[in-house]
Amino acid sequence: MKTFRMPLSPFQRVIFSLLAGIGFGIAVGEWAGRLEWIGNAYIRLLQMTVLPYILFSLMGGLGRLELAMARRIGLAGAGLILFLWATAMLTLLTMPLAYPDWTSAAFFSTSLITPPARFDPLTLYIPSNPFHALANTIVPAAVVFSIAMGLALIAVPDKDGLLRGMQNLSDALMKIASFVARLAPIGIFALTAAAAGTLDVQALARLQVYLWVYAGAWLVLTFLVLPLFVAWATPFGYREVMRDARTAMVTAFAAGTVLVVIPMIIERTKTLLREHGMVSKAADTAVDVLVPTAYTFPSVGTLLGIGFILFAGWFVGAPLDISQYPGFVVTGAISAFGTMAVALPFMLDYFHLPADLFQLYLVGSVMTARFATVLAAMHAVVISLLGASVMLGRLRREGLVRALLLGLAVTGLLMWGLGVVLGRLVPYEYTGYEKLISMQPIERVQPERFITDPQSLAPLPGDRPRLQAIAERGSLRVAFPRDAVPFAFRNKAGQVVGLDMDLLRILARKLGVGLEIVRLDKPAAVAALAEGRIDLLAGGLAITTARAREWEMTQPYLVEHIGFVVPDYRRKVFTTLEGIRAQKGLRIGVLAALRESVYAPLIRRRFPGARIVPIASPRDFLTGKTGADVMIYSAESGAIWTLIYPQFSVVVPQGLDTRLPLGMVLPPGDPHFADFINLWLKVEQTRGTLDALMAYWVYGKTRETTHD
Repeated sequence: MKTFRMPLSPFQRVIFSLLAGIGFGIAVGEWAGRLEWIGNAYIRLLQMTVLPYILFSLMGGLGRLELAMARRIGLAGAGLILFLWATAMLTLLTMPLAYPDWTSAAFFSTSLITPPARFDPLTLYIPSNPFHALANTIVPAAVVFSIAMGLALIAVPDKDGLLRGMQNLSDALMKIASFVARLAPIGIFALTAAAAGTLDVQALARLQVYLWVYAGAWLVLTFLVLPLFVAWATPFGYREVMRDARTAMVTAFAAGTVLVVIPMIIERTKTLLREHGMVSKAADTAVDVLVPTAYTFPSVGTLLGIGFILFAGWFVGAPLDISQYPGFVVTGAISAFGTMAVALPFMLDYFHLPADLFQLYLVGSVMTARFATVLAAMHAVVISLLGASVMLGRLRREGLVRALLLGLAVTGLLMWGLGVVLGRLVPYEYTGYEKLISMQPIERVQPERFITDPQSLAPLPGDRPRLQAIAERGSLRVAFPRDAVPFAFRNKAGQVVGLDMDLLRILARKLGVGLEIVRLDKPAAVAALAEGRIDLLAGGLAITTARAREWEMTQPYLVEHIGFVVPDYRRKVFTTLEGIRAQKGLRIGVLAALRESVYAPLIRRRFPGARIVPIASPRDFLTGKTGADVMIYSAESGAIWTLIYPQFSVVVPQGLDTRLPLGMVLPPGDPHFADFINLWLKVEQTRGTLDALMAYWVYGKTRETTHD
C-alpha cells in the first residue's frame, strides 16, 4: 500500500538542521569547526541583498506619495515609529537585570587592543560619498541617503518609469533573498555544527540565558505593551487588537516574514475602522501608506535582536557601561535598518566586542528570528491602528505614556525575577581554569622527558660546535622559569606545555633529537647556559636593554601589549588614561625584574601620581600578597592569568599603545648557534607557525597542528 508523507515546511527543515548540526558537532567535536566556511558563505549571501534592497525600497516607497499627504502621514508615522523605537530600546536596557552574576574569564581577545570605533555622527549618518557607505556597509549613512532620495522624488515629475524600475529591482532582490532562504538548512547546519563542536558547555549554558531573557522581553512587548498602546490610547479594545492581530502573527511565524501579511493587516485594520464607524479617506490612506512604509523601517521585533549586544558584553565579562547606553540606543536603532546579519557585526565592532560572537547569535537566532517576526506583525498592526487614530484626531497621548510606564515597570520586575531564577536553576560552573590546565601540546617529539634534578645535567663538551654536540647527545635541553603561562607551564597531567614548549618541540624534531625540559629560575638558568648544561631558556621573556647587556638573547619572535590586570569591579576605571590618573594614591604592582627597564619609566611618564610597588611574580599580586591595587603587565599573558584568578580582568586603556618584545636566552659566546636560532625563528614566523601557536595558547582557539 502506497503511503504519503507530508513534506517538511521550511521552518521544520530549519529546526531539523539546527538539531542535526548540534548533534553532529557534539559527536565529532572540534573537527566540525571545518564546516565554518560553509556557514560564513551563507552569512555573506544573506548580507548580499540587504543594502541594495534598503536603497530601492525606501526610495521607491517614499517617492510614490503625494507631497501634502506625505507630510501629514509622514509626521504621524515618524512620531509613532520613534515612540515605538524608544519603547523597544528602554525595554532592552532592562535586560541586563536578568543576567546572573557568574564568575567568568576568557582567553585573550584582540578586541582588547583594537581601538574602539569613535562615535562620529557626521561620518556615521551623513554620507559624503553614498557609494562608499554602501561598499563599506555603513548602514546608517546608506539609510539617510535613501530617505533623502525618496523624499526628493516626491516632487519630481514624470517619475513613474523610475518608480516602476525601483519596484522591479526591489522585487528582484526579494527573489534573490528568497532563494538564499532556501539554503537556510545547509547554512544553519554548518553554523550550528561548527559552534557545537568548538563551543564548550559553559558557552551553551550562557546562550540559554540569552534565550530566556529574550523570551521574557518578547512576551511583555507582544502581549502587554504594544496592545495596551492601542487599548489605552484609541477607541479600540485589547481583545479587538489581539483578535485582529492573531491571524497575522501566526501566519508571519509560519512564513518567517512579515511581508506576506501586510495585505492581511491592512484589510483587518480597515474592517475594524468600519466596525467603529471610523470610515475616512484620510484614515484609509494612512493605513495604506503606513503599513508598507513602516515595513521598510526597523520594527520592535527587529530592535529586540539588538539586545544581543548587551548579552555579548556580559558574556565576555565586559558589560556595557551606562555611559555607553546612549550610543547603544542611537547606533542600534539606525543599524537595525539592515538585517541582524549586518547590524550585529557592525555593533560588535563598534562596542569593542569579539566579532566571532555573531556565530553564537546565529545559533540562537533560529528560534528568536521567528518570534521577532511575530512581534514585527504586532508592530505593524499597532502602527496602522495608531496612525488611523491620529488622522481622525482620536489618539489619547496620555494613554501611550501610561502604557509605556506600566510596560517598563513590568519588564524591569520580570528581568529582575528572571535573574534570580536563572542564577539558581541554570547549571553553571566556572571552568576556565580547568580548561587551561587541561590543554594538550599541539606538537610531539620523541623522546621527551622532564628533568626533576637539574644537578644531573652534564655540560656539553666545549671542543665541538653546539649543534653537533646536541646531535651527539641526542636531545635539546631547554629551561623555563616559574609563572611563565601561557608560554611554559605544567598541565594537570604533569606535562610541560605552552607556546614556547610547542615551538621548541618543533625545533627538536627538525634537529632530529629528543627534548629534555627543566624548570630553573632565571639566574640559575643563565649560569647553566654558560656551563653548557642547557641550550635555551624560554618562557615569554621580555627583551630589554638591560637584559641584552647581560644575556645573549634571540631576536624578538613575538610582541605583547602592555595593559593592567585589575579587580573586576574596577575594570571600567582603567579603560582610559584619564580615569587612571584620577585615582588618588594608586599603587601599581610592577615585576621587580622589569621595574626600571620597562614599567617604572612608563608609569612615571604616564601616571606620575601613582606609587610603584615591586612584586616578585604575578601570582603574588593575584593572591593579595603585595598591597598593590593593580598590576601593570602584558595584556596577552595577563588574560591567561585571569583564567586562574577569574576575579580579575585585563584592561588596555585607550591611548596606551606600548609593546613588549619577547625572546629566548641563548648560550653566551656562540654566534653560530645564535645565528641558527634566529634564522629558525624567522622561518617559523614566515610560515605562520607562531600565528597558529598564538591562536591556541593565547586566543584559546581550536587546536590545530602547525606546519611540519
